[in-house]
Amino acid sequence: MATTPNLAKIERVSDLRATWPNETHDFTPWLADNIAELGEALGMDLELQQTEAPVGGYSLDILATDLNSSRPVIIENQLEATNHGHLGQLLTYAAGFDAGVVVWVTREFRDEHRQALDWLNQRTGEDTQFFGVAVELWRIGDSLPAPHFNLVATPNGWRKETAARSENQTDATASERMERYRDFFQSLIDTLREQHQFTNIRKGQAQNWCNFSTGRSHVAYKADFTNQQQARVSIRIDYPDGERNLRLVNDLELHKDEIQSRLGSLNWQQVEGRRACLITLERPGNIQDDDDTLEDLQSWMVDNLLKFKEVFAPLLAELTK
Repeated sequence: MATTPNLAKIERVSDLRATWPNETHDFTPWLADNIAELGEALGMDLELQQTEAPVGGYSLDILATDLNSSRPVIIENQLEATNHGHLGQLLTYAAGFDAGVVVWVTREFRDEHRQALDWLNQRTGEDTQFFGVAVELWRIGDSLPAPHFNLVATPNGWRKETAARSENQTDATASERMERYRDFFQSLIDTLREQHQFTNIRKGQAQNWCNFSTGRSHVAYKADFTNQQQARVSIRIDYPDGERNLRLVNDLELHKDEIQSRLGSLNWQQVEGRRACLITLERPGNIQDDDDTLEDLQSWMVDNLLKFKEVFAPLLAELTK
């Protein structure tokens, strides 16, 4: 006779304010601290920039960056059902920050507001995306409540991608090269996400680079191709304060022998004409290489991004407190 399994019942918690009594003082700080969870739901690596970011006489709840495209991401949240006032605020903030990604997080979406986001997605280009996210709390039996982000409005990726590709046909050579970058990084991203849980990113871009979250603002892992026909894996340090970038590089250089014993000979540099600093591992590589070479380059990037995380993550946790 089969044994009946002893299973608990999963239940939705209806009162979000029992967990987050106040949007500004409780929910926004929690969301900022857990922005990677929101990024996972959106299929992005998000990097926090600022909370209560000023826009004229108003304040945006959260300003972030989509690391894969460097686009500004604005996040407006509320613990009630959607209303016209917050829709107006959302559009005001989107214009104020020239946002590439617009995210509305709320307890419940009214149909008319979900339809408004769908309408905006249908009438904007690939470089502007609107997301509606319902935040939920669930528990199993007497467990602590667990958050869940439910996407209720998303961009129409196929339509926007098709339109963007048709516009690029005016320069066939450049378009073909950009599509090779898109395909290469899409495969790289998929491998890192599905096999190694390294990233939340879901969509490769038609560009020669891709940034990945380290979990530390202004510090990212990076994979790219240079104009000098080099493929690279890097740590990119890009605080607004250039002196802070150099200080962190100097602090990391105190561990240089240990780092290079595990990763090989690295190039420690400041980007010419910019404040950012890079610590890179390089090898010859070009996006126009044959398929076998590109497959080998992709495996090399995957292996070394994983090694970079293993080596740098504990150091960054200590040095960026």
